[in-house]
Amino acid sequence: MQCYEELKARGLIAQVTNEEKVREMVNAGKATFYIGFDPTADSLHVGHFMALCLMKRLQMAGNRPIALVGGGTGMIGDPSGRTDMRTMMTTETIDHNCECFKKQMSRFIEFGEGKALMVNNADWLRNLNYIEFIRDVGPCFSVNNMLRAECYKQRMEKGLSFLEFNYMIMQAYDFLCLYEKYGCNMQFGGDDQWSNMLAGRELIRKKLGQDMEDKAEAMTITLLLNSEGKKMGKTVGGAVWLDPAKTSPYDFYQYWRNVGDADVLKCLRMLTFLPIEQIDEMDKWEGAQLNEAKDILAMELTTLVHGEEEAKKAREASRALFGGGAASANVPSYQLQDSDLKDGRIDILSVLVASGLCPSRSDARRNVQQGGVSVDGEAVKDIAASWAAEEFAGDGKLVKRGKKNFIKVIR
Repeated sequence: MQCYEELKARGLIAQVTNEEKVREMVNAGKATFYIGFDPTADSLHVGHFMALCLMKRLQMAGNRPIALVGGGTGMIGDPSGRTDMRTMMTTETIDHNCECFKKQMSRFIEFGEGKALMVNNADWLRNLNYIEFIRDVGPCFSVNNMLRAECYKQRMEKGLSFLEFNYMIMQAYDFLCLYEKYGCNMQFGGDDQWSNMLAGRELIRKKLGQDMEDKAEAMTITLLLNSEGKKMGKTVGGAVWLDPAKTSPYDFYQYWRNVGDADVLKCLRMLTFLPIEQIDEMDKWEGAQLNEAKDILAMELTTLVHGEEEAKKAREASRALFGGGAASANVPSYQLQDSDLKDGRIDILSVLVASGLCPSRSDARRNVQQGGVSVDGEAVKDIAASWAAEEFAGDGKLVKRGKKNFIKVIR
């Protein structure tokens, strides 16, 4: 099965401007394509995961990826899928976040001479002369058409700032610059980016001639974790990050191990590199076999992000905990700090918050009162329950919130 046909079989493609031309370019390994990543944090997360996997697939088929980090657009913030304006970041924060991205992306994409590129749109956006820029590209955009774009519609009720209104123009300008500088002839993005991507294609055609349709195509993929990832991806302490310092390999494994029955096959198709024929066979699985499919998914993706050794440790810890065995050495742990203690003791609410099992004391209190917390297998229902620091010495205590969240607290 050729590359484009496999993308369709895996359910990745939603819309294409010129399917025949896109298929031809992708299958021949002639696509130099880009996907944009705005540096809103110092780590990528599961919302970026499908884009990274797609870039890897296309590079394996001989195509050239460009990972575009938004050192320029990040100073404005994409209004797509948001009901309010993003928090403004300093240039220092944005630049730091961009640096963090390349290290994580290198686990998926091979960078180097003649291989993948990482490009920062700060190179051409930050030093633009406003008057020259507006005179150059402004006539290519219709305000009426821009206001009809899906990326702006949901912001119109609460108010769309002029700052954010510029985002489409800047993203379109990215495609033009990438085409001129690197021969980029294709762009990929989530469904919520379709209007912006079409704007980029049209800008190239208007600036360089109407014959550009065969040379500058736009394509969007169904990014399950780009659209749904904004409401998914919750674990202890917040979002599911690719940085192990933010989300441990164990928690990352558990996140995928706990996907819903209805989503496991979809995730296997879209995110793993298992043969599509093998995954199709799993369509017949049901009951306990679905748990096996989830284990395969978790193992494949944890290996991809954190390496095989860490994935095996995470699986071992999960089986030790949920199989009824003793707590494994590979279970995530938290070491109590002096600042966590009061008169040499710590109460259950502080344990939950300090360890990251709960984001706040109010959330911790609610979990305890609802009977969702246990320590070493014994339910804790008293919010005033406390322990001396020395009781966490040695093997520590295994603290559990809900059915799926564990952490070993040690001293």
